Amino acid sequence: MKINIDLHVHTNYSRCAFLRPSEIEPIALRRGLDAVAITDHNTIDGAMEVLRQAKKIKVIIGEEIKTTRGEIIGYFLKERIPAFLSPEETIKEIRKQGGLISVPHPFDRLRSSRLDADVLEKILPDLDMIEVFNARDILTGEDFGLIEKACQLGAVPVAASDAHLKVEVGRSYVSIEAFDDAESFLKNLQNLMSVKRKSPFWVHLVTKVLKLYRKKKREHN
Repeated sequence: MKINIDLHVHTNYSRCAFLRPSEIEPIALRRGLDAVAITDHNTIDGAMEVLRQAKKIKVIIGEEIKTTRGEIIGYFLKERIPAFLSPEETIKEIRKQGGLISVPHPFDRLRSSRLDADVLEKILPDLDMIEVFNARDILTGEDFGLIEKACQLGAVPVAASDAHLKVEVGRSYVSIEAFDDAESFLKNLQNLMSVKRKSPFWVHLVTKVLKLYRKKKREHN
């Protein structure tokens, strides 16, 4: 049976996102999703909260981890991985937990958080996935040669929404056969179908305002 999965969703445990954990499952079901990966910035607390509350969808515990050279996503985690390790150290920590490794939005030219190009090239053999379509990307400069090399080394090209707001959940997702664990997920990912739809441009303005508001609030507390 095929199931639809949004591989990159944030809750309000990320300071740039509005979505409460309790909102994830109802929205996912309305959008035709059977599973979500919660990938908050440098924490798995939101993902664990969604997992505790979800009754009808699968929840993958993920984390979008800030390394010293840009962001890496770990999937199927059991514990939080600290920020600001090197990319190599971050990868080791994900593997220690039996997790899977992906690079988010590597080709968005406007994202300062994207993994540095030289590092991406270096860690290609370690990747399970590479996010070749992100619904939030504005100015994309896809490196098709690098994508081809990544695929030759075993990384699966995936699409995801990078949802921070309700309107974004399920904008882009993958469809694969049902899975039970990281191993069967990765195996079934080899035959994925991707749905790719961009989010509206204004979502970036909303998240920037939210980040500024929360920063000011912290400063005054």
